[in-house]
Formats: sequence, structure tokens, C-alpha cells
Amino acid sequence: MARTIIYDTSEIDKNNLNELLKETDHEIIFVEEPLSRETADREAEVVSVFITSDLSEEVMACMPKLRHIACRSTGTNHVDIKAAEIRNITVTYVPSYGDHTVAEYAFTLLLALSRKLQTTLEAVDKLDINLLDLVGFDLNGKTLGIFGAGRIGQSAARIALGFGMRVIAYDPYPNQQKADEIGFEFADKESILRQADVVSLHMPYTIDNKYFLNTNEFAMMKQGAIVINTARGQLLNQVALIQYLHNGHLGGAGLDVFEGEVLLDLDEEIAAIRNPQHSKELLMQDTELTILRAMPNVIITPHNAFNTIEALWRINETTAQNIIGYWYGETPNRFIQK
Repeated sequence: MARTIIYDTSEIDKNNLNELLKETDHEIIFVEEPLSRETADREAEVVSVFITSDLSEEVMACMPKLRHIACRSTGTNHVDIKAAEIRNITVTYVPSYGDHTVAEYAFTLLLALSRKLQTTLEAVDKLDINLLDLVGFDLNGKTLGIFGAGRIGQSAARIALGFGMRVIAYDPYPNQQKADEIGFEFADKESILRQADVVSLHMPYTIDNKYFLNTNEFAMMKQGAIVINTARGQLLNQVALIQYLHNGHLGGAGLDVFEGEVLLDLDEEIAAIRNPQHSKELLMQDTELTILRAMPNVIITPHNAFNTIEALWRINETTAQNIIGYWYGETPNRFIQK
């Protein structure tokens, strides 16, 4: 009987997975905290983790019996895949759970920026309302540039077309049939940057596309353009973003992901400032986050785009299938390093 430990669990996760795994006779333990060196269990054969867990080689070494890591996410950046391969540990993931969920959230950020919702709410709260300070812009007639035209990007395109936007997209593996079916065009990176009123990132992060949007890219973008990122924080250079927001070239940014996400936790922010063992990189990210949070045309949210009742059920359903598959000698949704 395999000991299975499910880390970083909310009540929703616990209820869902109890329901989905109730017919099994394996030992299942729920832990609220993320997996770390401190919370690692030497007897665990299977662990299920969210993106806040640490699956470094050091943590894996604390679990000599570990044979399966079931990620409750599409991304696996929190897992040392090479170390897992060396230790003969299978890594599974959730390939699709919220195509429209994340796309809808990207438009939540965009609409909030286009209509200055954050500033409006603050003005109402202070009873200091000047409508001239709250003038926004229509999405109808504007051009949306999508980087990453997979399932989420395609969902974003459908939503944009519903608003009367023109949609152009870049993808290293363009699916022309889908583009024709939905009604968007493919273009190269530079063309999109120069034409788009809004740029939305929907691509996975790899070492090859770190800072996909950097100084040169922001300089190419239209005056007043909006940047939306619900993909991965490492896809854009925050220092360059701050520069182009500050000089007025960019009109705003909606960031659900960013480098230094952990710093939205006050305890982690204090630790970054006080602990000499924390890296200079983390301290720099803390400064960047402080500046971005102070900008009225920037909206920052805590990696929340996935977070709906329906998407959480789909995540847990696929995770349960991955765990059960492992127990019975199958490996559905096994992550393969490309």
C-alpha cells in the first residue's frame, strides 16, 4: 500500500480528492503546507504538489521511497525534472484544466485597466470623484496581440472577437486550421508588437524564452499599449516594464504572474529584507514589486487566474486519474522534458 501525501491543500482540494480517491485502499495524507525539506516525509511513495512546493534535488533526497510526483498544475518549473529522472521518479501534470478560465481572467485584467476600475473604486471609496480622471477606452476596434496560440490563447481570441477586436497571434507551432476556424491571423513577433493595442502572454516558460518581452520589445510597442501576463513571470523583464510604464510609453499592465510572486506573502517579504541568505535577486524583485504596486495603471494579482470552482475540480480530477494510474502501473499525462 503506497503512502500518498497531498501537499499544499485547501479544503476544496481535500474535499475533491477525498471524493475522487474514496474507492482506493491506499494511505492518503493531506498536508496544508507546501512540500519543502521541513515537510518532506521519508515514507512517501507518491506526492501531489502545487506550484508553491519545492521539488528540488535536495528535497527529493529527503524522500528515498518517492516514485511519483503528481503536479496539480500545467507548469512544472517547481520540479527538478533532471533530478527526478536520475532518481527514476515519474512526474505527471495537468495538461488542460482551464483554457477559458485563464482566458476570462486575462480579460478581467484588461477590462479593469481599460476602464480604470482600480482608480474608480479608490475614488468612490474616498468620495473624491472626478470623471475626467476616470476616462477609459473601448476594446471594440482595437487589436489584440496574442503570444502563445494554444488552447488558452485560442480561448482568449474567441473572447476578443466577441468584443469586436482584431486578433493577431504568434506561435512557434501555428495551427492555421484553428486560426481560420476562430477568425484570427498569425503574424511574426515584431509585427504583433508594432500593431497591437494589447499584448497578452499565453505561452509556457522555457529557458529559451526568458524575458520574451524585454527593452527592445517594449520599445517596439505602440504608445499607450497594454501588457497582460497570466502565463509565467519570467516571460517579461520587470525592470524594463517599469521603465516603459514610468516614461509613459506603455499604458498599463495586468500581471497575475511575476518574478518574486512569493513576496506577496508578508512573512516572505520581511525575510527577504532581513535574511542575509536571501539572494540579491529576490531583494531586487521585492523592489520591483513595490514600484509596480504603487503604479495606478498596474494591476497585480496573486497567480489567481486558475482559481474557479470548476477549474479546481478539473485539476483535482486529472490529478486523481494520474495518481490512480500510477498505482495500477500506468502513467497518464507523464511529463516529458522537451
